Order: sequence, then C-alpha cells, then structure tokens
Amino acid sequence: MTETVPAQRPPFRLPRRDDGTPPTGPVSARPDGTAPGSVDEETFRQALAVHAAGVVVITAQSEGVPVGLTATSFSSVSLDPPLVSFYVAQESTTWPWLRSADHFAVNILTGDQAELAARFARKGVDRFAEPTRWRPGPLGAPLLQDVSAHLVCLPYDTFTVGDHVLVVGLVAEAGVYHPGHPLLYHQGRFGRFTTHP
Repeated sequence: MTETVPAQRPPFRLPRRDDGTPPTGPVSARPDGTAPGSVDEETFRQALAVHAAGVVVITAQSEGVPVGLTATSFSSVSLDPPLVSFYVAQESTTWPWLRSADHFAVNILTGDQAELAARFARKGVDRFAEPTRWRPGPLGAPLLQDVSAHLVCLPYDTFTVGDHVLVVGLVAEAGVYHPGHPLLYHQGRFGRFTTHP
C-alpha cells in the first residue's frame, strides 16, 4: 500500500469587498487568530450532501439547438430588479451553448419529475427527445411541461468562482403552474418535499 501525499494547497487569501478593501471584523474561526486551512474534499462533499436543495433544469436555444442541464444551485438574488442565479461547472459541455444564448429559462421541477432531472444530468443523451415533453417559450427557449414554474431570463452577469461559473439572470417573464410539492436533492438522491401537519 502506498501513501498518498495531499496536493499543495494555495495560500489562504482574505476575502475582499467590491472596492478591493479587506472586510472589517473576524475572518478566522481559530481562537489564536491564524487563518484556517482548506477542508479536505471528501468531508466538504459530505457536509454539502446533508443540505437539501431545490432542483431546476436550465434550458436555452443556441444556434437553433435546444440545450439544458440540471442544477441544484438555483437561488433568488434580488426582487428589484428581479434577479436569480445558478452555478455551472466550468468543465460543463453544456455551458458554452448556454453562454452563447441570448436568454435562458429556469424550469422549477415538481416532486414527481426526478427522472426528468436525472435525464438532464446525464451525458451523451438527447435530453429533449421523448419522453421529455417541452414547447418553445415566448422568446424561443424550451419550456418543460408539467413543471412547478418557469422563469424566462435575460443574461445579467457572470462571475468565475473557483471551478464554477455563477450565472445571474434578469427575469423577464414568469409563470406558476403546479406549486404544491417541489423536487429536492439530498444525500445524492432526488426526493419529494412533504410539509409537517
């Protein structure tokens, strides 16, 4: 058995404000005031897995081709202006197509659409072929059928953050259809949300 030597970690850097100045107040969880190191990847993944997240499918039409991917990093950002966001891996093969589109749609999935979410997370399949049911939206982006809601968005901003890209969209249109029970992602599995009595 050989011992694995961990890769050299980059030096810790203090976060910065938008104006480039360091924040005031504590930035270290250590009592002695030293900067913390990076958590190991496996523990980090395990910690994130216990957080339940909503599931969406981001769709667009690029050069006449429908494209899409599943995301569990969707979030609202602002009410005025109406902004939403999601993260996509820089290595995603779908991201270049999404990036070149002039708008995109956020399809918020219902609790019984786990197979649809899994389909849009797979590689090497036609995600828009049967049994996927969809129609062109008002601006052209594919809208998936039977979802909880649609948000049609215009690109607002993007930021490279670590190994992902943060995509911010300006919501141009919204529709709510089946808001009862959303699809969730937890511990590597899809599941339904149920309310307490």
